[in-house]
Amino acid sequence: MRIFAETCEAIASTAKKLLKTGIVAEYLKSRTVEEASVSAVFLSGRPFPAFEETTLQVGGRLLWQVVSEMSGKGEAELTAAYRRLGDLGAVAGEVLDNAGPDPAEGEPSFARHGQTGASAPTRERPGAAVPTRAVPELSVLEAKAYFRRIAVVRGPAAKSALVRELLGRATALEAKYLVKIMTGDLRIGLKESLVEEAIARAYGGTLAEVQRANMLVGDIGETVRLASRGALGEAKMRMFHPLGFMLASPVESAEEGLSYFEHASVEDKYDGIRAQAHVSEGEVRFFSRTRDEITESFPELLDALAGLPHDAILDGEILAWSYSEEGAGRALPFSALQQRLGRKKVSEELLRRVPMAYLVFDVLYVGGELLLERPLRARMGILDELLAAERKIYHGDTESRRKPGTQGRLVFGDEDTTSVVRLMRAPSAQASKPEELEELFAAAQARGNEGLMIKDLASPYTPGRRGKSWLKMKRELATLDVVVTAVEYGHGKRIGVLSDYTFAVRDEERLVNIGKAYSGLTDAEIAEMTQWFLAHTVDDQGFRREVDPQIVLEVAFNNIMRSDRHESGYALRFPRIVRLRPDKAAAEADTIEAVEEIYRRQVE
Repeated sequence: MRIFAETCEAIASTAKKLLKTGIVAEYLKSRTVEEASVSAVFLSGRPFPAFEETTLQVGGRLLWQVVSEMSGKGEAELTAAYRRLGDLGAVAGEVLDNAGPDPAEGEPSFARHGQTGASAPTRERPGAAVPTRAVPELSVLEAKAYFRRIAVVRGPAAKSALVRELLGRATALEAKYLVKIMTGDLRIGLKESLVEEAIARAYGGTLAEVQRANMLVGDIGETVRLASRGALGEAKMRMFHPLGFMLASPVESAEEGLSYFEHASVEDKYDGIRAQAHVSEGEVRFFSRTRDEITESFPELLDALAGLPHDAILDGEILAWSYSEEGAGRALPFSALQQRLGRKKVSEELLRRVPMAYLVFDVLYVGGELLLERPLRARMGILDELLAAERKIYHGDTESRRKPGTQGRLVFGDEDTTSVVRLMRAPSAQASKPEELEELFAAAQARGNEGLMIKDLASPYTPGRRGKSWLKMKRELATLDVVVTAVEYGHGKRIGVLSDYTFAVRDEERLVNIGKAYSGLTDAEIAEMTQWFLAHTVDDQGFRREVDPQIVLEVAFNNIMRSDRHESGYALRFPRIVRLRPDKAAAEADTIEAVEEIYRRQVE
């Protein structure tokens, strides 16, 4: 673990990506394959491989308490260090480095926390008394074993004991990176993509081969093992491990939307949740764009997909849906969908009141074949065939066949529609002229959708990339003038500046919070505003400050949702700062009535 931590320090010390990958490559080559495999996972900022559902279930508060106990530092000292360093791992490295021996007992600091007797670890930590006996250095393999044990035990007391034991085995520098791994962010300027580059440099093979293998198996440690024996081509798709999502770039006009490629497929842009569906042998799971599993929130969608005749990975949108006896129905606003988000158990009443639909528009994998490199035109044809095929019905270990056509079909215009069920093929059209695209855009808005998706029919599916093959043309965003009521210190490169702003609108004579934003201002503007907020703090709460409500911002957002989180009763979805409004006084900010009017128009 010592060499791992020193390697992380070296990586953090340079901003040059090529040098970072070189450091990682040299480190991997110097380790055994198993050590390199575990280290690659750690260097990706996580304790376990990406495909695993295992979590430590160790929160920041628990880690904070353990570090406080082991260092002997009080709340005020830790808070000051955190505000200065912006990272709990860095705080742990600093305060544990300064944790000296107990003056009364002359023992290392970790002996003051119940680790006494024959089993007490006695490894030297900088700043501690020199121990009379030594234990072997903590290895990355032992750290992995500790993480497994922490994940298995239940209850904060048991987890705290194991975390304390692990950090007691570590030097201050090692503890710094162990805590960083546990919090899921190394913050050394190293992304998983750079680890992939380092694997290619360390073991041979092309970067594309490494990326493909890692994408398929969802385990960068397994990718190291494959690369070490020249077997990257043997990687197989691991179902129920979400792939990256292909992303779209915004365009401002219909002319721009048709300027990047000749043949375009045009779809409505829906205001739902992008979801990847994995289907295998009757089992169905949904994953969000952040690769979190969201299956539990949408149980009624499972039967519609379970009977697909082949294993498949689909890309689509989960929507709250208004079903109609006359036709396919229409999507409901995101505020309706919001009622279902994050629920582990959905009541029968909620299932009836807020029904869901899955609109599928792409297929990434089917019947053992990965389709990412196929052009969109070909993938669309394969998707249509998959959805039209007869289905299986699963009843435990038995199955029977049912007729095709059990998915719904949406259309543009006034054509007839088939009966609608939970699974629907997202309709598409083609446009070659700006005026045709404008007509489709107006029709999408009339259906209550955000705008259009414009896709190159010749494009492959590129997970995690935002290029010009997929474009999004959306309606203009609404904006509000709001008043800043509280600010927080930032993270990463924004350590030491107040960059996260909570803001409010006017409700008669008082201000009611409605959202929070941290993007949109320049570094110079943030630095200038930090000085103003420091001078106009009403209540210093440490990491957060309530401030004199004088600063007015113009914020843009996608839509407005009902919310119990804010005093206003509303929340802005995807808010971002457009500009500072020094020309406006707080009394000129928008009112709660303006918010309610936007919400009413949105719902209608």
